[in-house]
Amino acid sequence: MYSFQSRIRYSETDSEGRLSLFSLLDYFQDCSTFQSEDLGVGLGYLKQRHMAWVLSSWQIVIDRYPRLCEDVEVGTFPYEFRSFLGYRNFFLKTMEREWLARANSLWSLLNMDTGKPAVPPAEMVAKYALEERLPMDYAPRKIAIPEGGRFEEPIVVRKHHLDTNHHVNNAQYVNMALELLPEGAFPEGIRMLRVEYKKQAFLEDVLLPYVVQEEGRVLASLRDGAGNVYVNVEFR
Repeated sequence: MYSFQSRIRYSETDSEGRLSLFSLLDYFQDCSTFQSEDLGVGLGYLKQRHMAWVLSSWQIVIDRYPRLCEDVEVGTFPYEFRSFLGYRNFFLKTMEREWLARANSLWSLLNMDTGKPAVPPAEMVAKYALEERLPMDYAPRKIAIPEGGRFEEPIVVRKHHLDTNHHVNNAQYVNMALELLPEGAFPEGIRMLRVEYKKQAFLEDVLLPYVVQEEGRVLASLRDGAGNVYVNVEFR
């Protein structure tokens, strides 16, 4: 397991003074990046080999959003490698060991020259210590988008949406979807997030948001002009 400690910053909070969902995603993403860098199989290692880990799905369950200045521990570990796929858990706890959030994620290793899956080198896999997966109710990876929704204003991909792979960062998709939530949709806060990534978006791409609101949940699908899905998001 890899973990680091932090203190909830003002820049990471929402209008209620709690850690924002977007900032929680950043914490988790940073944590896995820190681990890979410390193990010597981070961005530089991958770039030399023309490879990149691309996120395929998230499931995040939130017990409580920590407030401004709370001290927290962020942690992660992989629990399975299967062909070109990597399965990884994340968690957020207080320093008193109270669970704040747990997450499951699926990653695909891609050859950046061909865009096709690549099996991770044995030396890379050997760097990671596999652990038992976290206790949580694991949801399916795929998200079905029902009929009866509405299209919202198009979103144009800008430079601030991009990451080091020059496509839209996984957390930025969620931030876009958060902006689509109807006012008052979750008065008690979002308790579960699921994301299914299907297609990469690049600078100046136009994303067409399709939103469906049902009892207890809101779904958002970001699509291109031909109806192909970039990402499906479910908030509960």
